[in-house]
Amino acid sequence: MTQLSELVAAVADGSIEVIDLTAPLQASTPILHLPEPFANTIPFSLEQISAYDDSGPGWYWNNIHTGEHVGTHVDAPNHWATGKDKGDITSAPVSRLIGPAVVLDVSDRVADNPDFLLEKDDVLAWQDQHGPLPENGWLLFRTGWDERSADSDRFLNVDDTGSHTPGVSVECAQWLAHETSLFGFGVETVGTDAGVAAGFDPMFPCHHFFLGAGKFGLTQLQNLAQLPPTGAVVVVAPLPIVGGSGSPARVLAMVQR
Repeated sequence: MTQLSELVAAVADGSIEVIDLTAPLQASTPILHLPEPFANTIPFSLEQISAYDDSGPGWYWNNIHTGEHVGTHVDAPNHWATGKDKGDITSAPVSRLIGPAVVLDVSDRVADNPDFLLEKDDVLAWQDQHGPLPENGWLLFRTGWDERSADSDRFLNVDDTGSHTPGVSVECAQWLAHETSLFGFGVETVGTDAGVAAGFDPMFPCHHFFLGAGKFGLTQLQNLAQLPPTGAVVVVAPLPIVGGSGSPARVLAMVQR
């Protein structure tokens, strides 16, 4: 058998499990809300063209209305000022959209602290236990936040002092972006940065450093609890929107059982 036929056979017999990491894309999918005077993305919606009726007696189809950064989506380098000359969503090498992924799980620490920040020492401790981060791969940051995804208010977690969602410290974001060979960084929250990251210096450091380094972000993932710390392979499939700063994506993981 060829390697590809072995892969197909392994998926068919269940020895390789395919896990969907993608949030359902629908009108209730939570979206980021920026404060005034900044402009915001539109939520996802369907506009019916026909449904077996006079407009199309034998077929059903829709127009879709959405932003690039809605639901499970990829951030391209040009999404941020620091990466404006580093490439749009079509610049991602397709060979890197299938690659190794590791999961760093801090869900036990986030449960009582929604403002939890991942620090460099946390990643170094993880590496001491599990080995190095994957070259040209993805670091997936599990916080347990996907449990909130069906309720937009709980997911965005905004109060009078602002948004409270877990993220990454400035030092850690800079180190991951510039001192590791990662291709991208993925999270379960609405964006790759913490809810309080507007107050950091620089603000939104994951965007600032990762995208500025020509790397990619991946947001609103689900089911990371089903992945092992190491050994998974992810397939990240954004739309090739020419000039786009990002795209909704289907994200699948393959795990050997």
